[in-house]
Amino acid sequence: MNLFRILDVSGSALLAERERAEIVTSNMANAETTHAADGGPYKRMHVVFQAHSMPQQGFSATLASFTDMHTEGVKVEGVVPDAAPAIRKFEPGHPDADADGYVSYPAINPVEEMVNLMGAARSYQLNASAVQSTKNMIQASIDILKS
Repeated sequence: MNLFRILDVSGSALLAERERAEIVTSNMANAETTHAADGGPYKRMHVVFQAHSMPQQGFSATLASFTDMHTEGVKVEGVVPDAAPAIRKFEPGHPDADADGYVSYPAINPVEEMVNLMGAARSYQLNASAVQSTKNMIQASIDILKS
């Protein structure tokens, strides 16, 4: 595998994990939002990842055709709303209360969101470490060629 291809794979993962972290923080920030743009409570969002093949060129493409191996990255396929129903709480004085005095809150568990954020941060950190290691290998290769 080409070292620069490794940078492409790790770079795609960095972008995907950054978006995942942004969505999770948005969920956490809107955990108490009872009135969103659509009129109801905020809907928790999920990031959907998808593997994608990166185009191979030259000898790498020839080798991949013989070995059936190919390098893949990751991309964000989309951001989809959670299907969980809103949590209803009896608060008759709330401005968003319905006729029965219930307010609909988003079905967001802050502990679950924090775990998701920690997972995204850790994945980002590991991919950044892979990028640094790859850069070190490229530098070592250049140093060997110089001597």
